Amino acid sequence: MTLAQTLIMKEAAPHVSQDLLSGFTILQTQDLSEARAVVGQAFCDHRLDIRHGTRLNVSHDHVSGAEVSLNALGYGAEVEIDPGQLQHFYLLQFPLAGHARIRHRGETIDAGAGMATILNPDRETRMTWGEGCRKLLLQVNRGHLERVAQDLIGAELPGAVRFDPRVDLTSEGGQRLFQRVTAAARAATDGELWHDGPGLNEAWAERELATVLLENQPSNVSHMLWRSRRMPTSREMRRALDYLHANLSEPLRVEDIAREAGLNVRSLQLGFKKVFGLSPMRYLRDVRLDAARYRLSRRQNRESVTDVAYSVGFTHLGRFSQDYRARFGVSPSVG
Repeated sequence: MTLAQTLIMKEAAPHVSQDLLSGFTILQTQDLSEARAVVGQAFCDHRLDIRHGTRLNVSHDHVSGAEVSLNALGYGAEVEIDPGQLQHFYLLQFPLAGHARIRHRGETIDAGAGMATILNPDRETRMTWGEGCRKLLLQVNRGHLERVAQDLIGAELPGAVRFDPRVDLTSEGGQRLFQRVTAAARAATDGELWHDGPGLNEAWAERELATVLLENQPSNVSHMLWRSRRMPTSREMRRALDYLHANLSEPLRVEDIAREAGLNVRSLQLGFKKVFGLSPMRYLRDVRLDAARYRLSRRQNRESVTDVAYSVGFTHLGRFSQDYRARFGVSPSVG
């Protein structure tokens, strides 16, 4: 089963928010100073104050990738949080329990079961998390999101990407965004992502999270994303396929393939979805596995599994064996 299929199944699974990111606890404390320090290290320096003398009981679970992090965080008590400007990252906040009041970009938003929020890095923020409030948080590095946006659009950005801070979870886009983020959190909880260090699946997931955010949450570049949705010509698809097949052993990225074909990333993705029913990176992975199987099926002068895996572009032997078995039903050592 591919990672994309796994995430789709997890999106359709019953809601199990209380279990998300279990096993990745970085903080369990009733000490205010410790909470400020550890949460601040995961995100940024901030003011944290308890309101009305309620008892603090902080629980913070955290999984970090190269460009994103997933967090389940609750303070127990009612708290005031003042991070100022986040500067280097966007922060998507889904309430899993309780309520919060967010003041951001001149607006006051009451977040709860039907309303999430996203904080832009260049705008001031102040928050009040109610007693018992717990949230699932997606942190996306600003540079990563801007690179993904530029690749999707196929042109320079006009400036900083700024999202509407209100994420309506009753809308189709809000539901899709919530489902994709919770699916990634379930995959991390189950050891299917960010477990063995960075790899192709992790890079794909981090790019996918930035893409689903850009495509489903209104922003100042939404109109540019809609205009970029052009199906590629057959000549452009041929250039993409020729480049992909000629560079199987190289650490290809989807933006490399799109650039070689003269496309933006979104158009490349649409073309592969229409022709093959797969994303470009899923297609690349399957072509690499097919090439590996052909070489491992030789009866004479048979190469080692390690040599074959590296020669077709896999850098993680455990992941190669797992993907090979999922595609062909046997271990690569069998051929």
